[in-house]
Amino acid sequence: MAKAYERIADELRTSIRAGQLKPGDQLPPESALVERFGRSHVTVREALRVLQVEGLIEKQHGRGSFVRRPRTLVQRNNSRHQWEKDRARQSEEERSGTGATEHDTGLGVNDLVFHASYREIEAPEEIAAAMGVPEGTALVERTYRTRYSAERAPFNLVTSYLVRERVASNPDLLDETKEPWPGGTWNQLYTVGIEIDRVEERVTARPPKAEEAEELDLPPGTSVLVLRKTSYDTEGRVAEMSDLTLPGDRTEMLFTTHLERW
Repeated sequence: MAKAYERIADELRTSIRAGQLKPGDQLPPESALVERFGRSHVTVREALRVLQVEGLIEKQHGRGSFVRRPRTLVQRNNSRHQWEKDRARQSEEERSGTGATEHDTGLGVNDLVFHASYREIEAPEEIAAAMGVPEGTALVERTYRTRYSAERAPFNLVTSYLVRERVASNPDLLDETKEPWPGGTWNQLYTVGIEIDRVEERVTARPPKAEEAEELDLPPGTSVLVLRKTSYDTEGRVAEMSDLTLPGDRTEMLFTTHLERW
């Protein structure tokens, strides 16, 4: 038999999914729910906690509980890599028309708010080993945040690494003010004669760090996917490596494998 808080949560959940309570609507005050369901404050709070963990409602300090607005789904599929490589050699006009985030979300260029920051670092041991370069090698570390203009949280948290020596022949690749770059990283690499041959993606899951949960606006209990993308050039060297932290409540990973026919 369902517990009292589960029955309360189920009734409120049904109202949300049926559209009786719409995104952005405020739920009745806790005292009103206590009177409505004839249960204690503790029971009502537990029911609200369940809905918050499910991502259906959010609590706003000093205001109450509100129905959470559905967030734009991001679908990453492995066909995107060939799409990015093909786009790298297109004209600037063609490249400016859309980007990887638009590809993954279905949004348009004007729907997005973008921020990039660059800095030069010496490769720490773990990053150096992953990129196949000596520890202390000069890297360009690039941080990206992109969000839908109607939402407050970015789609993901991205940190990208380039070996400075390999891209320094084009000074624009060291300048964050040139972002957003039409055609993204693959076109940037193309400008210095680097062609990507293969991409390796390793995905794990874990609880978010406190700062990640805050920046990604995650419901309590939501995990993050951690993706390390390593792009190799035609000489087998790591051309670029990116670490992405993806919110588990809005990210879908789609892998399609085409098989040779008998």
